Amino acid sequence: MPKVLRIFNRLILGGPSFNVTYLTKFMEPDFDTTLVVGAKDDHEKIADELIRQYDLHPVEIPSMKREINLLDDYKAYRALRKLIRETKPDIVHTHASKPGTLGRLAAIHEKVPVIVHTFHGHTFHSYFGSLKTKLFIAIEQYLAKHSTRIIAISESQRDELSTEFHICPKEKMSVIPLGLDLSRFSHQQEEKRKQFRTQYGIQDDEVAIGIIGRIVPIKNHMMFVEVIHELLKRTQQKIRVMMIGDGDVREELMNKLTEYQIPYNYFPENQTPAQVTFTSWIHEMDIVYAGLDVVCLTSLNEGTPVSLIEAHAAHKPVVTTNVGGVADIVSDGETGYIVEPQDVQGFTEKLQTLVENNSLRSQFGKTGYTQVYQKYDKMRLVDDMRKLYYALLEKHANK
Repeated sequence: MPKVLRIFNRLILGGPSFNVTYLTKFMEPDFDTTLVVGAKDDHEKIADELIRQYDLHPVEIPSMKREINLLDDYKAYRALRKLIRETKPDIVHTHASKPGTLGRLAAIHEKVPVIVHTFHGHTFHSYFGSLKTKLFIAIEQYLAKHSTRIIAISESQRDELSTEFHICPKEKMSVIPLGLDLSRFSHQQEEKRKQFRTQYGIQDDEVAIGIIGRIVPIKNHMMFVEVIHELLKRTQQKIRVMMIGDGDVREELMNKLTEYQIPYNYFPENQTPAQVTFTSWIHEMDIVYAGLDVVCLTSLNEGTPVSLIEAHAAHKPVVTTNVGGVADIVSDGETGYIVEPQDVQGFTEKLQTLVENNSLRSQFGKTGYTQVYQKYDKMRLVDDMRKLYYALLEKHANK
């Protein structure tokens, strides 16, 4: 049985963690996989339920952290080389930026037969200044040259990586979309909707608008706050706003809401209903989506946003900025609306349209459900990756 060493940054709540989990668990018995993870940031929520549900036993390298630190990074690189020598994998598959750099360097120097990397997103714009960005692009170009295969999670991402950033030729890339367990998002929705709305005091005549994910600068929640401020001035429809997640920008958002005189609460500490509720992290996302009416995303940069896939799986329409692989998920004007990043007025107009039209929300939700179920099932992901692994191993054997 071929051995796979799968290297990932941190098992936190989010789409990449689900994909790494499914590929680790469900590629047995064809492949024997060892999962390697790094350390999470303080504001991030570890995916405890995911670890328990799928009985994962990852090897943790504490020095492999998100932030750049030359001493820690060197320790992580040495630890990865040691692990490769001990496990002798046929394939090293890295996921995300830091593991992709350290893991591939270690695999290259240990002469691993097949080296694969998946771009779940990238840091080539909206993260760093131009000099640092150019350095990161140059590093990725070098690593791609010495990798067996590069995986993009959408056609638009492959085009961006190959054409705009010249990471590697398109021929060296495979497109394998995300795969998720979507069935739970359509089961017992009425019961789950009542549970969520009762917990947070959302009335039947209120339209619940949600944004989901880490509250960090790249997700651009400040734009979302500005949109809500505009929407409240324009609509007579009663709305409730749910901020699902947490992060180091939360206090800044609260200050802006205070400036706009929009009442808010941080639910873990204050459970009195308010116009805007910060829920912190929630594990049962199927209950969250059932309780919401519209899901929003205002990011400056994304790979393939899992919140939009899950929203559609739960029959919910979306309003989103046009970043990353969004256009591969959302059909503009059919399952939701897509606007350009930082376009507060355009975003507000589209959100108002959905907030004030219940039948349109229902229509978009039904269409979105049909589309994502055909494309993003977890076993499709596993089958696609299994076929790719066998093809790469056979090509290596025939060299």
